[in-house]
Amino acid sequence: MRLFAAALALLATTATAEEVTTYQLDNGMDVVVIEDHRAPVVVHMLWYRAGSADEPVGSSGVAHYLEHLLFKATENVESGEFQRVVAENGGSDNAFTSYDYTGYFQRVAADRLPLMMQYEADRINNLVLTEDDIVTERGVILEERNQRTENSPGALAREQMRAAQFLNHRYGVPIIGWKHEMETLDMEDALSFYDIYYSPNNAILVVAGDVEPEDVLALAEQYYGPLPAEPNLPERFRTQEPPQTAERRLVFEDARVAQPYVSRTYLAPERDAGAQEEAAALTYLADLLGGSPFTSALGIALQFETNTAVYAGAFYDGLNLDDGTFGLTVVPAEGVSLQEAEDAMDAAVAKFLDDGIDPARMEALRTQLKAGEIFARDNVGGLARRYGAALTSGLTVEDVQAWPDILQAVTEEDVLAAAARVLDRKQSVTGWVIPSREVLQ
Repeated sequence: MRLFAAALALLATTATAEEVTTYQLDNGMDVVVIEDHRAPVVVHMLWYRAGSADEPVGSSGVAHYLEHLLFKATENVESGEFQRVVAENGGSDNAFTSYDYTGYFQRVAADRLPLMMQYEADRINNLVLTEDDIVTERGVILEERNQRTENSPGALAREQMRAAQFLNHRYGVPIIGWKHEMETLDMEDALSFYDIYYSPNNAILVVAGDVEPEDVLALAEQYYGPLPAEPNLPERFRTQEPPQTAERRLVFEDARVAQPYVSRTYLAPERDAGAQEEAAALTYLADLLGGSPFTSALGIALQFETNTAVYAGAFYDGLNLDDGTFGLTVVPAEGVSLQEAEDAMDAAVAKFLDDGIDPARMEALRTQLKAGEIFARDNVGGLARRYGAALTSGLTVEDVQAWPDILQAVTEEDVLAAAARVLDRKQSVTGWVIPSREVLQ
């Protein structure tokens, strides 16, 4: 521990914010350059401010579907050629879709950056799809849903809870899509989403690694600069949740559930540009309530003091464009009913709020969070993802760089105030996940 503390102190005195340079091309594309010259490697990421929450009603899953289709042919490139070129140059690539963004990335030797830009810029405007592509990839995403969701009772339960939490906002629709809507996705759905959202004025280029900012800008102007902006790009607006004034409950039954459990989520504020303090307090709250079982309120009370649970945890989902969730989960011990587990969870939370927070525990968390922020700088891909996810979720570079200091400034009073605002049963959804109704008898 002494060696770790000494190493952390040394890092803390020498660490500074990442070297980040930003530009905007004439066509509206934002460019973010993160310098890291420790290895001759670069991560090239293109992020679109379009995710599943931006999909048209009735076309759920189209954002993720299009992510798959973007690896098909363009007017200049054969299907699969881009991936093959990345591999032949010793690199790796992939893509991902979330509620608020879709991203594509390659990790290659730094001198291969121009090649990556050439290929990535090409598929912004020149995608060529065939009916075979449409049918094949629709089958692929349906099989992905089968494997990740339909075959997982936990995933199905989370899907139902999220739908109950977000009645009007698109965060209540699964990123992969509802199966019955995925089955109807067609060429028109894919291309209409592509034509509007895959535009330079809706994109953020993030380049991290062994690069010079002016060189990246010159390359971006060469490859991305000629692309025309989309004049009809709509304002990014989502239907918002009405005030939730009543607790919601559900029982999810699936014979494949191996261990019954209780889960509860609350609507919770997201990290907002220039106002991240409450999100920082909720970050602490999640760890204080359900982090390590040896130090968290739920872990100590339920797993050790009373043997009520075999697992107790908490999480906070705050990096979103709109309100996210704060959640609690308890897996009861053998012989403990779900009602008893839920009552014990509520009692432990109430005791936490009444007793207050041990200042020593807060200080330990500050140290852990500081260490995490410092060591995260060793992963150039993680840095690129951190900035891309934040910027597509409404934050700024300044917000990302201010986050570590905001975390360090959180007090016990801040955490308790945030808990009092968020842990409101009227803003919650409680789910019991069971193998059969016999468990309830």
